[in-house]
Amino acid sequence: MKKLIALLMGFVMILGLASCSSETPDSSSSSASTSTAPQTSQSSEPEETSSASTSSESVQESQTEGGKTLVVYFSATGNTEGAAGYIAEATGGDLFELEPVEPYTDADLNWNDTNSRVVYEHDNPDDRDVELVADTVENWEEYDTVFIGYPIWWGIAAWPVDTFIEANDFTGKTVIPFCTSTSSGLGESGQLLADMAGTGNWLEGQRFSSNVSAEEVQSWVDGLGL
Repeated sequence: MKKLIALLMGFVMILGLASCSSETPDSSSSSASTSTAPQTSQSSEPEETSSASTSSESVQESQTEGGKTLVVYFSATGNTEGAAGYIAEATGGDLFELEPVEPYTDADLNWNDTNSRVVYEHDNPDDRDVELVADTVENWEEYDTVFIGYPIWWGIAAWPVDTFIEANDFTGKTVIPFCTSTSSGLGESGQLLADMAGTGNWLEGQRFSSNVSAEEVQSWVDGLGL
């Protein structure tokens, strides 16, 4: 009997030891490496900015200033005014009329009257200094070609033109005299004006009849080669 009890106690002790050997979880924390997926940095290529910037500088126009024309004239009866108008049309030039402060009347222009104004002025050169309403032109320096027209008085240019010639500098300008008359030619009128001016490139000039046509003037202008 005692033997049986001893065997039972031995068996119980074996079971107790087996229960004491229960597994403890592994305390070592598994260092799971957090694998950070590489960010695909989409290095977007920079947009091509055109280095050819449109220049804001205004393109300089090749303005051929040589070509700006002025037609200056004194007209006693309207004949020279007509020729001057045709020249301005043919050249695209500007007109400038020489107007005496004291205009010439029909009686003043009667060269058959020895007491008329023109006869007196002709006989007394010191009294030919005719004052003009304007003897200078605005923006005068811009004109490269200047036509100067007048009637012929006693073989020379009508003297009101002298006032304009003396008041201006013709340096660097091409000057072309023209006159109107019933019969007289240009004579030395152009050369005398050139001598008075002292500057400028004076061409020979042209005489027109009192009833000159636009076609005649156009033909003459075309032949100048301006």
